[in-house]
Amino acid sequence: MKFKNKVVVITGASSGIGEASAIEFAKNGANIVLVGRKKSKLIDVEKKLSKYKISTLCCECDVSQKTQVKELSNQVLDKFGRIDILVNNAGFAIYGPVSDQSIEEIESQMHTNYFGMIYCTKNFLPKMLEQNSGHIINVASVAASFGLPGIAPYCASKFAMLGFSEGLRHELKGTNVKVTIVSPIMVRTNFFDHPSFSSMPKYSPASLSAKTVAKAVLRATNSSRLEIIVPSVVRGAVWAKHTFPFIVNPIIGSAIRKRLSSKTSYSSSSGDGASALEPTSKSSSSFNSN
Repeated sequence: MKFKNKVVVITGASSGIGEASAIEFAKNGANIVLVGRKKSKLIDVEKKLSKYKISTLCCECDVSQKTQVKELSNQVLDKFGRIDILVNNAGFAIYGPVSDQSIEEIESQMHTNYFGMIYCTKNFLPKMLEQNSGHIINVASVAASFGLPGIAPYCASKFAMLGFSEGLRHELKGTNVKVTIVSPIMVRTNFFDHPSFSSMPKYSPASLSAKTVAKAVLRATNSSRLEIIVPSVVRGAVWAKHTFPFIVNPIIGSAIRKRLSSKTSYSSSSGDGASALEPTSKSSSSFNSN
């Protein structure tokens, strides 16, 4: 796909992977819709895009709220009359064992990471089908393939995203609307600024830059594959996990449990993990880690 004059909607666009993706698409001449919870942060990103002489639209929207997403789609279609690429990127995690997370904290992760993707897809898919063109890019995580202690609710949301995307992809066969998942390992963004990650080393030596993942998002728009894992070498680990789970799962579980047992779990004083993290303004990155 060539991006000149295409309309690209990016959730979680105020920082991290979302911001980096907006810049990469803008460099290639696409018109950008920046979606996030904080209008001021979106305007800061919009200023960075101004030098590319494209059309932009900043939409303050919490994707976990279906009525706000409906209004978002109305704004986009009123201004541009079409949508070519939807990047469902907004997401966050709270680190700690399930026993220490409140039901509200667990629900908040699913509401943003999974249902936010559902709401955006449901509101923009009819226009794509009407156009008989479009591409939905869901930014997931390698955690969509590994159930990891300490981030079980986050993993669940990404497992759900992967399953939904695969099913939707089958349903759209025969149309010109496509679905691709981008699943990175740990990404150097403010994803890990949440207090629950305070006692963990922020980034591993193998962690990726947001720009690296953004370039994978652009590649995904021209890919026929269901899932693009970043870096590609990690695909071998995913294959091994599914092929030899009785070997791989105990190794991964043991390594992460040691890390988990050495920290004091964070408990949100508000009972609402989403508010502390500003989920749609954070990028969905993966826990090694989306």
